[in-house]
Amino acid sequence: MNYWLMKSEPSCFSLDDLRNRPNGTEHWDGVRNYQARNLLRDELKVGDGVLFYHSNCAEPAIVGLAQVVRAGYPDHTARDPREPHFDPRATDDKPIWFMVDVCYQCHLSEPLTRDFLRQHPVLSGMDVLRKGNRLSVQPVTAEQWQAVQGLSPHGDCPWVMGPE
Repeated sequence: MNYWLMKSEPSCFSLDDLRNRPNGTEHWDGVRNYQARNLLRDELKVGDGVLFYHSNCAEPAIVGLAQVVRAGYPDHTARDPREPHFDPRATDDKPIWFMVDVCYQCHLSEPLTRDFLRQHPVLSGMDVLRKGNRLSVQPVTAEQWQAVQGLSPHGDCPWVMGPE
């Protein structure tokens, strides 16, 4: 099992939006960065844990947990000219871009803000805090995952796991 941080602008797609989808599940589309694409295509697996991070907002923070429920597959929005992330180079034979499906698990009792993360002995090393790191999908260590688990009660969360 691996762990990831996935960033989304709440004005575009929030944790509440994910929770309100049928079965709390939605595809994570629109990623147009090759490094993040490679992670989605090759690394994210069913059962992996996700820290859901709200970015580009007044208080960027880890706000909840999700789980990968479908591994990487071609991002169909890249082939649809009506979609904001359309890429005319993408075809059925050469999809270029990939996505995964994620399922809502819970909100954290309190968002873990960037300021809080910077002050935490384990979380201060997270990739999301590195200057210039704008990837929307980033690896999280098992130690960082456990630290988040220990910081916030998950009363509404049916799925809270630690390392094997």
